[in-house]
Amino acid sequence: MGDDATLTPVAAVVERFGWLDARLLSVVLGSVAIVVGAGLIQVSFGAFSMPIVAAWQAVFDPAVWTNPQVLLRLLLGDGLGTSVASALGFSTAEVELSRETLVVWSIRMPRVLVAVLVGANLALSGAVFQAVTRNELASPYVLGVSSGAGLAVLLTLVFFGGLAAFLPLFAALGGAVAFVLVYVIAWQNGTSPVRLVLAGVIVSTVFGSLQQGMFFLIDDVGTVQAALSWTTGSLTGVDWEQVRLALPWTILATGLLLVTSRHLNVLLLGERTASSLGMDVERVRFGVSAVAILAAGSAIAVAGIVGFVGLIVPHMVRNLVGSDYKRLMVGCLFAGPALVVFADVLARLGLVALGLGMSQVPVGIVTGVVGGPYFLYLMRKQEHIGEL
Repeated sequence: MGDDATLTPVAAVVERFGWLDARLLSVVLGSVAIVVGAGLIQVSFGAFSMPIVAAWQAVFDPAVWTNPQVLLRLLLGDGLGTSVASALGFSTAEVELSRETLVVWSIRMPRVLVAVLVGANLALSGAVFQAVTRNELASPYVLGVSSGAGLAVLLTLVFFGGLAAFLPLFAALGGAVAFVLVYVIAWQNGTSPVRLVLAGVIVSTVFGSLQQGMFFLIDDVGTVQAALSWTTGSLTGVDWEQVRLALPWTILATGLLLVTSRHLNVLLLGERTASSLGMDVERVRFGVSAVAILAAGSAIAVAGIVGFVGLIVPHMVRNLVGSDYKRLMVGCLFAGPALVVFADVLARLGLVALGLGMSQVPVGIVTGVVGGPYFLYLMRKQEHIGEL
């Protein structure tokens, strides 16, 4: 009797968290290690020279971590952060920070955090689109989100240059418009994975062609460079404003997507099976796609079009942890940031390490260079690749 009472809570825990197996834990811990290691490298180098040890000490500076108002001001802005700190009973007195700590936390740390948010959003949205289309070669951009966002950015830069401060909002709006167009084109007494993919190809092709045409209307070289940087995906110059812009939407989208894992598993069974199990397929497909668009849109809004992340991360995680979306989504939540943070280190410091100069390349170029050979490897290794 006593033994049964002792084992019951243990059995309940095992039943509840049994999906958290050794393979998934390996992905999570390995991804965290990559993010921490690459992040420390990222904050160690820059225009302001400091020893690597000093940079790492600045990251873990007790003056930051023992004074909550410092972190609140960074995450929420000075005004709102001070108000929240005061409401929570924390001291709002100014904290003296060393020059190294100011440089690391004000300039370099936001880039790492934005990379984490972008990687998580793109990986999760890619996993969702692969379930919705039942195609493991789908990505956040298969529904035209990237082309819609890119066209909105170019239109803003060419015709509404005075609104450049609101560029991220226009990018997210353009992605949402593209998604609605895809769904309208694909609708015919409902939708299907094939029609969604074909509609996405149509919208992406048309919007992509319009993007190319817009470059002929731009006379200012600086505007052209800004547009190219955006369309190739770049984390250059991001700061806490981008962190504050992406963070709330990332939290919302992540929470919603993690609780839909059971519905995504059912979608993979096919429309007839899902309907026979009582699922409203169209409503679920539209709902999870909308949340995935929100996730991808928040990434595009702060970093531009970073390709291949939403394509290769779900595929890699699926090979490691299996196709159960409860495990897959958690794995993507950690593996996506690992890929983007690591790629951004290569984008920022790769040319310097090779002795080719002090310039940096957009992170989207690095993810593309990594993603292409990876899928070539998959094509050679796997006989069947595509449909889930």
